[in-house]
Amino acid sequence: MIIRPRRLRKGKTLREMVRETTLSPRDFIYPMFVKPGKGIRDPISSMPGQYQFSVDTLVQEAKDAWELGIPAVILFGLPDSKDPVGSRSWAPDGIVQQAVAALKESNPDMLVITDVCMCEYTDHGHCGVIKDGDVDNDATLELLSKQAVSHARAGADLVAPSDMMDGRVAAIRKALDGEGFKDTGILSYAVKYASGFYGPFREAADSAPRFGDRSSYQMDPANAREALREVELDLDEGADMVMVKPAMAYLDVVRLVKEVSLVPVAAYNVSGEYAMVKAAEARGWIDGTRIMMEILMAIKRAGADIILTYFAKEAARLLMDGR
Repeated sequence: MIIRPRRLRKGKTLREMVRETTLSPRDFIYPMFVKPGKGIRDPISSMPGQYQFSVDTLVQEAKDAWELGIPAVILFGLPDSKDPVGSRSWAPDGIVQQAVAALKESNPDMLVITDVCMCEYTDHGHCGVIKDGDVDNDATLELLSKQAVSHARAGADLVAPSDMMDGRVAAIRKALDGEGFKDTGILSYAVKYASGFYGPFREAADSAPRFGDRSSYQMDPANAREALREVELDLDEGADMVMVKPAMAYLDVVRLVKEVSLVPVAAYNVSGEYAMVKAAEARGWIDGTRIMMEILMAIKRAGADIILTYFAKEAARLLMDGR
């Protein structure tokens, strides 16, 4: 007897009925960049279709995303000035704080998440306070905590520390609770690799380090078991959700984390992954739409409950059309 698995692939309806993994716009978080000014929608050259927004245009873009079924955004700020300690990151009138307040006023139901890190705000481009040529872990914790509290005060639903300092989840949780923000959640970049896939983001957020690299605090791409240790530590410290970043080259890590985590697992489909698809599509080498959906499906299939992706609006339109 011949076994015929193809019987279940015979038609579109049957294929959809037996599909093991499904995507929805509700799976997506839309990353957005905000800068001072008004009426601004500046294209990001290395990320076609992505922009730096002023607060007013950001609110409209978020509204468009919401109408496509996307429930959440994550904000990255380009401040009006930088200094060695990134003091504009926790200023009450900082650009992210302004954007959070405007988004929550416009649509209280949209989930607003904020990136908590110093690299966008420091004049040296590293993720914390520099001492003797490297980031001082413990001195940075206080600044990250101040930044997180300022975001919560502006109305953020979740704060997302991406710095990879040891102990930062515990420090932020203590600071949030101490200021009365016990319901503000923490989406921890628990597993963030020192990756070459971040290049376009550094243009978008003006966050490239002015010297050295981030290998002393972001993870070695060769390590997988270390990811489980980082996740365990962040969960013990009070993380409500954990993230793996990047996604495509680390699907094995997404699967490992999913197997041990009792909280939702997010994966970040990062700027370099997005840019590669757009560049190959522009040259006519690939079907960009098909590849986009295949990548997102793979991330979901690997175990991600939530996907941070610059493809969010584009993919949501296709899903709404039943594709």
